[in-house]
Amino acid sequence: MALPHTSKLICVAVFTPKQRLLLAVIPPLAVALIRLLGMTLRYRDVNAPATPVGITVSGPTIFAFWHCALLVCAYRFRNEGIAILISRSFDGELIARIVERLGFVAIRGSSTRGGPLALRGMQQAYTEAHRICAFTADGPKGPARIAKPGPVQLAELTGATWVGAFHAQPDRTWQLRSWDRFMIPKPFATVTFSWPAHIAPELESLQQALDEAVAMTSR
Repeated sequence: MALPHTSKLICVAVFTPKQRLLLAVIPPLAVALIRLLGMTLRYRDVNAPATPVGITVSGPTIFAFWHCALLVCAYRFRNEGIAILISRSFDGELIARIVERLGFVAIRGSSTRGGPLALRGMQQAYTEAHRICAFTADGPKGPARIAKPGPVQLAELTGATWVGAFHAQPDRTWQLRSWDRFMIPKPFATVTFSWPAHIAPELESLQQALDEAVAMTSR
């Protein structure tokens, strides 16, 4: 079953004329650049024993990763119908319009704005549409690499028995001076994706799995 368009899950936001112009111009340009960059990237997977690459596991599933790797993941996981939680801020609106053009399903909300509604949207994506549901575990504003409870809460709502974690690390990257040190892979970089063992839906275990995922990318 297809999810309703995200505008039906939240109140319609009001933007200034300048913001509307940016929303019209930036997403198609960003998508074109992501596609061009993505075609140059190579991928390497590092897996814990008996743990598959997450995208090969049929949904519904729940995965978490760090916000800094959002762009790094965008091209590899495009057109898979993955539901991803995106902030209701203006920056979140930009990101949502970009990822939707890449074949993701943007569920709007965060731990601070629209949290319960966002979780219901993710619950619908999991239980009705049987999607992979992805969380930037420290988004939308940090603290960086400190896991928030969203993935665990969704597991509790849906009865999921496990949560997956992963990290994506380019061997050559630009890092922004943002709160999360957002990564932009350089052309022709090799991106290592790490897949630690799936864990029980507990916040402490999720933090440990995400930390392990970062450590695995250097192996």
